Amino acid sequence: MNLQEFDIDPRKVPTHVAVIMDGNGRWAKARGLDRSEGHIEGVNTVRKITEIASEAGVKYLTLYTFSTENWNRPQAEVDALMTLVGVAITRETPDLIKNNVRLTIMGDIERMPQITIDMLRQCMADTAHCTGLVLNLAISYSSRWEITEAARRIAAEAVAGKLDPADITDRTVAEHMALPSIPDPDLLIRTGGDYRVSNYLLWQIAYSELYFTDLFWPDFSKSDFLDAIRAYQQRQRRFGRTGDQVKSTQQSES
Repeated sequence: MNLQEFDIDPRKVPTHVAVIMDGNGRWAKARGLDRSEGHIEGVNTVRKITEIASEAGVKYLTLYTFSTENWNRPQAEVDALMTLVGVAITRETPDLIKNNVRLTIMGDIERMPQITIDMLRQCMADTAHCTGLVLNLAISYSSRWEITEAARRIAAEAVAGKLDPADITDRTVAEHMALPSIPDPDLLIRTGGDYRVSNYLLWQIAYSELYFTDLFWPDFSKSDFLDAIRAYQQRQRRFGRTGDQVKSTQQSES
């Protein structure tokens, strides 16, 4: 796609975009289909959005694939989702390699079926050499789980005498998160019409720009993704500063 047609400034593309992919089940229900059909169509949208994110120059794309709360869904739906995740990632691996996309995952994956874990790990191994977009799947994930795990690791280091509690800073906490090498999201997109962040990257999105759309995830197109980026580029990110301070900094850097 021609980014100029969407008025996208390539110099201001967000480095990291996180997405809450909501609405698969409702998309299917509205069409008289089983919820699983919505999840299957959602996988097709993942492929399209991964492609356009890479084309637009996004470096990291984190997708909320399955939350820890989703384990409470009907067992049949959970089983179908676990199967779909493994089959889809295996099917998409050749295209990920072709498009220079590297897969990473974050979450309490030990709760997942071993066959699905093996498929995910195989894709990560197969794409480890890729140097383009990093596709990060948050699967069996919740932010409270991640922060709790970070607190446990910090506490263990303190008990072992490796860390003085007085020296703990927000950077210490960030370094103990699930994937500390990935920068915080610049933009968080949520589809499906709800206006909440649902226990997702709560530490990392402290200063992220939020973008909500009523579109269900299967209906979210490449053009819609670029619309979100354009909206992001029209905002002023102040990080606690005044607007005048931001403008002054931008002028001095130009």
